[in-house]
Amino acid sequence: MNIIFHQLSSEETLSQLNATSNGLTKEEVLKRQSEHGRNTIPQPKSKTLIRIFLSQFLNPLIYVLMAAALISLFTGDMRDAMFILAIIVFNSILGTYQEWRAENSAKALRDLVKVITRVKRDGHIYAIDSEELVPGDIVLLESGFKVPADLRLIDANNLWVEEALLTGESVAINKTVEPLKGGTELSIGDRLNMAFAATTVQKGRGTGIVTDTAKDTQIGQIADSLKMTEPEKPPLVKRMEGFSKKVSIIVLVVCLILGLIGFYKGTPLNEIFFLMVAVGVSAIPEGLPIGLTVALAIGTRRMARRNVIVRKLPAVEGLGSCTLIASDKTGTLTVDQQSIKKLYLPGNRQYQVSGQGYNGEGTITTEDGKGAELDDTFQDFMMAGIMANEGILRKTNKGWEHSGDAVDVAFRALCYKSGKEPVFFNSQAEIVEIHPYESESKFSAVFYKHHNKLKYALKGAMEVVIEKIPAALRSEITAVSEQMAAEGYRVMALAGGTVETADINNLPELKLLGLVGMIDPLRPEAQDAVKLCQQAGIEVFMVTGDHPATALALAKELGIAANQDEIITGAELQEMKGLAKGEFALRLKDKKVFARVAPLQKRDIIEAMKSLGHFVAVTGDGANDAPALKSAHIGIAMGAGTDLAKEASSIIIADNNFASIAAGVEEGRYTFDNLRKIIYLLISTGAAELIVIGLAIILSIPLPFLAVQLLWLNLVTNGIQDIALAFEKGDATAMTKPPRNPNESIFDKLMNTQIIVSAFFIAGILFTLWWHLIYNLNYNEGHARSVVMMLMVLMQNFHVLNCRSETKSLFKMPLKNNYVLLAGMLLAQGVHILATYSPLGATLHLEPITLSEWLKLLPTAAIILLVMEIFKWLWNINRKQS
Repeated sequence: MNIIFHQLSSEETLSQLNATSNGLTKEEVLKRQSEHGRNTIPQPKSKTLIRIFLSQFLNPLIYVLMAAALISLFTGDMRDAMFILAIIVFNSILGTYQEWRAENSAKALRDLVKVITRVKRDGHIYAIDSEELVPGDIVLLESGFKVPADLRLIDANNLWVEEALLTGESVAINKTVEPLKGGTELSIGDRLNMAFAATTVQKGRGTGIVTDTAKDTQIGQIADSLKMTEPEKPPLVKRMEGFSKKVSIIVLVVCLILGLIGFYKGTPLNEIFFLMVAVGVSAIPEGLPIGLTVALAIGTRRMARRNVIVRKLPAVEGLGSCTLIASDKTGTLTVDQQSIKKLYLPGNRQYQVSGQGYNGEGTITTEDGKGAELDDTFQDFMMAGIMANEGILRKTNKGWEHSGDAVDVAFRALCYKSGKEPVFFNSQAEIVEIHPYESESKFSAVFYKHHNKLKYALKGAMEVVIEKIPAALRSEITAVSEQMAAEGYRVMALAGGTVETADINNLPELKLLGLVGMIDPLRPEAQDAVKLCQQAGIEVFMVTGDHPATALALAKELGIAANQDEIITGAELQEMKGLAKGEFALRLKDKKVFARVAPLQKRDIIEAMKSLGHFVAVTGDGANDAPALKSAHIGIAMGAGTDLAKEASSIIIADNNFASIAAGVEEGRYTFDNLRKIIYLLISTGAAELIVIGLAIILSIPLPFLAVQLLWLNLVTNGIQDIALAFEKGDATAMTKPPRNPNESIFDKLMNTQIIVSAFFIAGILFTLWWHLIYNLNYNEGHARSVVMMLMVLMQNFHVLNCRSETKSLFKMPLKNNYVLLAGMLLAQGVHILATYSPLGATLHLEPITLSEWLKLLPTAAIILLVMEIFKWLWNINRKQS
């Protein structure tokens, strides 16, 4: 239905839905159920273990390896084919285990709207499963109930509904029944006569007409939109896809060239095929998928220690690549607990309140830092705040416990901070009559006896209380209130006085007792975390459903925004709806704070930032954040958030803390650095093997390596070491560097240059030794290959030390940063030596070499350290000069 229900009266709503106040008849319910279906929101299909396992094969590099295995099978080399296939399966098992464990840790309650609800049908009240609701049903609400569908309220008795799930606002909304002005541009948080599915009634009672069910509800539209949003590929996936394409082309070209050379020289076709297999095996980094998977898994484990749970492995590196973090406000940057931070008492006495959240830890001080004077004026103010109060806050052995209205709990926290417990004031007075807060009146009040006098205390909205105090004070108090509001505070006023009778309609002029400024305060560590991200070249935006003044005040405190020009509201975004995507993005280019935005507007904001070239990470916890989370390159859900948010994300923050996101970015950068080290090692040594094989083919001499030996080098001896590189500790300067360009290739100028230098040097040494052994010392090919294989393993052992840093001398990097690497080097060497003495040696066509030969090879292999140290020194000099 394209009906704007919040504009209609109760009678008009009933008429539009062909319903009555007695509810629908049984026949009408059945008719509408067949038309509208069950009241359930779209649910994502859960991933089975087999589906996760099969998804591991959807990787371009795996395609290349499988092609190599097929070539081996085609040429009859079953041993090599089985070796390659085994490594593919092993890699897939590793990836499956990680994703399956992450999926299990991310599971949460999915049935956001599946509840038992009370409904009026045929004039009688029934308790039914909310899935049976249809538009036109009359639903009864009360404290603690979950709203089962979207409702137009027709009765609201002190009804407060907590809508943070949809709006991000931490304070419950006081509902009304009167028609509202404004169309679809009116934000969800401002539709006061509506109650929305999956939100919770905090207190009071109400009655509503079902206007929308299932996918037509606000939360249903969000869930449905997720199915239409294609998840973004992390940068690592994009880079590896590009790398795999290049490797495939290079392998194909090189194989064709060398095959043509062989054919031109009259080499038999079967030998040409074996040569091409050897070339393919040497060119393809078979150990890379496992190396990357292990590096990402290690990064995942390190992130988990810092409260960052990774659901999808590539997101580990992706978080380190982000150039923009669009953060939710409530619960991520703030503590999600209303706190009184400012006080104003008569006589222009202004105080600051420290501490935050629902606890009594903090102090009340003057603006110059002196403690508050707890005189009669202060105690009268505090007495009013405690007496007109139904909240609970107490300290137990397990910490602070609270319940009740957020404002009432905040006043009790203030009482503790004043040095008095609430019981101090409660014990001095006797409540005569209490008037709870109601939306129509916008205040709560209490009549109580104190020192044998009947007193009245009023606590409520500024516009209500100001009418009860002397006119001479109103101008001054209004100015103070407006200043607090401009700073983002929610302002409450208190007034009171002695009365003759407990008659709320016959009150004398009251005395102003004070004003309070309340806010959901920032997390203590949020400011430093935002600053750390900004130092790392990452922009931080605030995207929230909260009030613009509150959002801007907190953004200024965080250093996200500086002035009013950097904020935009959901209503303003709605006005831009007809703009072209490019124009829309340009309008948002200089905005830092987005307030009062609707769920799907968040997704539009993220798409605009992506079109401007940003690599975007988005945080959120509510269902309102889910579309933006899925649209972003990296979606970051809060651990205490909704299942919709978690399903749409690739990372979950266990402690709901923005500081953990900064820690995750840091770990992501460490992981990417380690991935580069692994790629550097595997590609440089693989390229050296390819050069040696190519030279042998061109010069028509025996091959120094057989295909199975290359697989052994690439998967076992080098494989052990590249996994050990993944344990390298991070560079302390990682968060002082700007983020990488998401479109930047892994193979930048530095990577290409160091690979070329090291590969050609290693190849030169290997080929020289092979020629010397065959043609000068007349070694038989079997033993000569065993000696060259040992030299290659030793050069891998030394070269892995070069790979610990691309620019820093290995002598400046203590081994304590990675003892696993030292163990890996010794293990790789030991495994290779043992293989030559075992039956496996026959499979690999290897035989033992003498101790004398090994001792000669050791210093020869160590030369690679000197060569790459000189390279780093020259590179750093050139970089400083440029």
